[in-house]
Amino acid sequence: MVSTRRTSYPEPAEVGDQPEGGSETKNSKTHGMVRIIFISLVLDLLAFTMILPLFPTLLDYYGRHDESGLYASLHHSVDQFREVLQIPDTKKYNSVLFGGVLGSLFSLLQFVTSPVIGAASDVYGRRSVMLVTMVGIALSYVLWAMSYNFGIFVLARIVGGIFKGNVSLSTTIVTDISTTKNRGKGMAMIGLAFSVGFIVGPMIGAYFATKGGLFADGAWAVTPALLALTLSIADLLFVFAFLKETLPQEKRAPSMGNSFQERQNLINPFSLFRFSAVKNTNTKEMQILQQLGLSYFLYLFLFSGLEFTLTFLVHIRFQYTSMQQGKMFVFMGLIMAALQGGYVRRIKPGQEKRVALTGMLILIPAFVIIAFSSGSFLYYLGLALFSIASGTVVPCMTTIVTMYGPEDQKGTIMGIFRSLGALSRAFGPAAASAVYWGAGAGVCYIWGAVLMVFPIYILTRVIPAKTQ
Repeated sequence: MVSTRRTSYPEPAEVGDQPEGGSETKNSKTHGMVRIIFISLVLDLLAFTMILPLFPTLLDYYGRHDESGLYASLHHSVDQFREVLQIPDTKKYNSVLFGGVLGSLFSLLQFVTSPVIGAASDVYGRRSVMLVTMVGIALSYVLWAMSYNFGIFVLARIVGGIFKGNVSLSTTIVTDISTTKNRGKGMAMIGLAFSVGFIVGPMIGAYFATKGGLFADGAWAVTPALLALTLSIADLLFVFAFLKETLPQEKRAPSMGNSFQERQNLINPFSLFRFSAVKNTNTKEMQILQQLGLSYFLYLFLFSGLEFTLTFLVHIRFQYTSMQQGKMFVFMGLIMAALQGGYVRRIKPGQEKRVALTGMLILIPAFVIIAFSSGSFLYYLGLALFSIASGTVVPCMTTIVTMYGPEDQKGTIMGIFRSLGALSRAFGPAAASAVYWGAGAGVCYIWGAVLMVFPIYILTRVIPAKTQ
């Protein structure tokens, strides 16, 4: 339970560097800082997830009212692509592909900016960079509330994607204040915040889009946008008031890169896979980081593709309403929350690799069951397995990667890791949507199950994480 008591936090140099006799006090202060990060992430993710069940309605609105604008131009491009591939002209499948492209935009921008934000935090400190990202996120919600046309809505998504670096910074802060023995618990709390956000946020968004009072009839979901803005401002003020700097001046990197090549390493995909921006790391640790990054990318590429197409699958196959889809998100979120709030945070140091591999293996039957599900019972069985993987793999892999690299490069490492995840989510939904669009759900998910063996194999080659 999150304590409401005001806690006094240590100066950054004190965290993790106290004598053995003060371990109890150190743990208490660390837990207090983790609670601050948890609350901040919950506020952020509640705002972020409100829009998820509203995308189909928003697209319908812009399709009717933006016939000569950006929406019409993009829809024409999708139709041309369909004709090249000789895909039947069905509106529901067009929406799958078009939705996939839109869903990829946000993550593509995260891919570009996350390593830069992480590197900036290594130089200027976590707190100041965190506050800058939150101002940008709030601005994106202002634009959403004003998005009477599709162009403004896309601009809102662009601004949000550029500044969505607070999650990566949160994981970096947990890394700053923890040791390898208790870091898994901190990462599990971050995962729990995601579960809470994805349980409650979509339901709030769906509710206030239709029953929001004064602005209930706002066709571009004005009320959810204003509520998201309110939560983001509350988050900004909360972080400004309570979050202490966790990277002391003496541990900061001297610069983000003194040459063009060093700066390019932060956004070049090939450099990201090589972790080229990470300096002063021995060859063995660098190889481990590269293997972890590749396995993480491939896993999330496949995972995010299935995740994105689920709402289209249940809409087409089972005729689920928006409220039924909301209940589906609640079901998934409850399983993830139970795992991350209980099991994952109690994983012993050094066991993260085993748990991550188990989660990936579980995802294979999840793909197969969902592919061939003919009713809700079988579908929810596959969804339960899917949720188990979702609740375990990423927190464990994040914990593992934080154990490697020099202290003054942790922000850069986490920024790169987060950026690889964003890159996978940028292409995963679009790729899965294209396969779904052209070959159907069964082929899409079976291929996902087959290809899952690659990230599993790569992760098995990673040396077990260090413990201390």
